[in-house]
Amino acid sequence: MVAIDYHIPVLLPESVSGLAIRPDGIYLDLTYGGGGHSREILKQIRNGKLIAFDQDPAVKERLISDKRFEFVQHNFRYFANYLKYMGYEQVDGILADLGVSSEHLDNPERGFSFRSDADLDMRMSPGLKQTAANILQQSDEQELKRIFREYGEVDNPHRIARKIVETREIKPIKSTFSLAECLRPLFPANRENKMMAPVFQALRIAVNHEIESLHEMLEQTASHLKPGGRLVVISYHSIEDRLVKNYIKGGNPEGVIHTDLFGNTMTPFKPVNRKVIVPGPEENERNSRARSARLRIAERTEYQANV
Repeated sequence: MVAIDYHIPVLLPESVSGLAIRPDGIYLDLTYGGGGHSREILKQIRNGKLIAFDQDPAVKERLISDKRFEFVQHNFRYFANYLKYMGYEQVDGILADLGVSSEHLDNPERGFSFRSDADLDMRMSPGLKQTAANILQQSDEQELKRIFREYGEVDNPHRIARKIVETREIKPIKSTFSLAECLRPLFPANRENKMMAPVFQALRIAVNHEIESLHEMLEQTASHLKPGGRLVVISYHSIEDRLVKNYIKGGNPEGVIHTDLFGNTMTPFKPVNRKVIVPGPEENERNSRARSARLRIAERTEYQANV
């Protein structure tokens, strides 16, 4: 196996432990990133298999070289299709870390952060058609308001949308600094960074269709996990965490629990951790990006209908 430097993922021991790995099992790492989770999983696999997904071609520079490991360069919303292509019907565990990688945030050329000036790109895959700049230029005021309200949960999304529309009529907003400059008058100076962050988050989510992808991925997990298999998901904002919680609770995005004629609960999952797992003080001290992380673990039940 080739040794490659990588950032240690948030909640690494807790998330890998949550998979309850069997040495001969088949596992999915749906968000390869720096490969931190994959390396830990492989330490516990003997004659099993690990299949990793990531839509960002940049991760190919740090892939693991191991006969037990296979990489697929695609969004995790397509994992079921690739499993079928590879000849697997079900797996023993699925892990997804929904956080944006340090490479995305720290590389100014990707346009994810307002701390460096760059083109407003924010695409995790170059195959995506729209950049953040495209969305700001082409979306009407109501659509911008929806994006900031739903994906950023920002205060006064209508004011932000109106300001963007007014500004772009004079000059297109094409860079991270030009967007920050546009919005700066709306924010108190002592809260500027805190209020800017969810605006950039909302744009990133819209550009990469993150919520739609998460919906599709979660919908496929129940039918592609073996009974007793584990689903492990780390999320970083309330929109994602709510979706994950609802799918674990009821097997649907609303979290509605259905029962059969005999009153038996019809749900494909049972939660392993009743209370969401969060990083401890030491991890938060080491990594400020860990503070918003939420880990949920579920086990596939025997229930089969409608999944």
